[in-house]
Amino acid sequence: MKITVIGGGGVRSMFLAKSLVGRAKELQIEKIVFMDNDPKKLNIYGKMAQQVAKRIEAEVDFSLTTDSVEAIKDTDYVITTMRVGGDAMRVQDERIALNHGVLGQETTGAAGFSFAMRSVPALAEYCELVKKYAAAGAKIFNFTNPAGVVSQTLRDMGYDFSFGICDAPSSLLCEFAKLYGVEQDRMIGECFGLNHLSFFNSIKLDGKEILPELIEDDRIYKETEMRFFDREMTKSIGCILNEYLYYFYYREKAVQNILEAGITRGEMIAQTNEEMIKELSQIDIENNFDSALEIFEKWYGKREDNYMTNETGIKKIKPPYKFDIYSKDVGGYAGVALKYIETQQTGKEVQMVLCVPNNGAIKGLEDNDTVEITCTITKDGYFPHQFENVDPVCMELIRRVKCYERLASKALRTKDRKIAIQCLMMHPLVNSYSLAKSIAEEYFIHNQAYFKGWN
Repeated sequence: MKITVIGGGGVRSMFLAKSLVGRAKELQIEKIVFMDNDPKKLNIYGKMAQQVAKRIEAEVDFSLTTDSVEAIKDTDYVITTMRVGGDAMRVQDERIALNHGVLGQETTGAAGFSFAMRSVPALAEYCELVKKYAAAGAKIFNFTNPAGVVSQTLRDMGYDFSFGICDAPSSLLCEFAKLYGVEQDRMIGECFGLNHLSFFNSIKLDGKEILPELIEDDRIYKETEMRFFDREMTKSIGCILNEYLYYFYYREKAVQNILEAGITRGEMIAQTNEEMIKELSQIDIENNFDSALEIFEKWYGKREDNYMTNETGIKKIKPPYKFDIYSKDVGGYAGVALKYIETQQTGKEVQMVLCVPNNGAIKGLEDNDTVEITCTITKDGYFPHQFENVDPVCMELIRRVKCYERLASKALRTKDRKIAIQCLMMHPLVNSYSLAKSIAEEYFIHNQAYFKGWN
């Protein structure tokens, strides 16, 4: 089997390499290719990933390339994790919205539409290459943000071999498993909603329902990503919440906290990445990997320490960050894709959260709406679980954001400016025609080099 990573020069490339190579023998993965169109980043982060691969399983054929056809040819699975336009474009995506008093978070906020204006055309090109050069039946697992809009649009364009994937739901279950001191596979959750807007209405440990006791457990509000939410609000909804719901339920606090911090998440990451690349550029990674790893841990640890800190005002106390090559891999970034691959290779039935067409799973949404939902995966495909009586409070927000995503997909496919403005107007964090029009017009200019021909 061959697996291709598009965006293999990203900061998280080592995480992907660790997950993929760590299970290569078990899943009969013979060849792994990391491709990136940025030679400098591939020469740094790609090489670091390659060194991780050598230390875990030297026999795996692990290569780097800037040639997309070479990377995709005869591949069985493609993982996409791209940032078209780099950190500089993200910074402007978020600042344009924030300058209008609107949350500019790159996936949940208005900036997500700007990011999608660059992500969708690039991903569509890779989808076409997969159709032309990949092995028969090849699948794409898309981590590229904004995963909700991107997944909807790619499916609407006919790329039904693409699946949106996010590690937030599985990471939350992993945190709960740690609280209980058990292996993650003993913790099963029923997740429904949209990407970065999902809820767990059931979490079971060894088959026993523990959701009510989790909601009452003080530890989850201190030691997990539920720390962003008030217990009373969580109890009123009756679900465990995806951390990105913070931006909807504490909208004005998020905007005010960012303004008071004086720096956005995108700006912080851009500065951190710039410093990290500057230092790593001076290192011979192949012959001095340990020194490169120390530099990476220093700067990536800074990113982790500040995750959602500016937006929430809440800082989680963590030990110094370490990347342990040989520790047991809990899945994370690539683990979700590997869970799907495991079923196709072994026939073992598994449950996992995927972004897939709704097809009646969540009552009140259209069949072709892409949703983020717990599915049973078998060798015959994916089967979304059914959610018939979703709480009206949850459902109202899901419907509104899904309306935005549908319109965003249509605007991106037709390059229609009026629909683009309409989609932003429907976004609950914009919720204004005048704001939507002003923001959209700036995004058209901002992305004109990447997305041309708007009507």
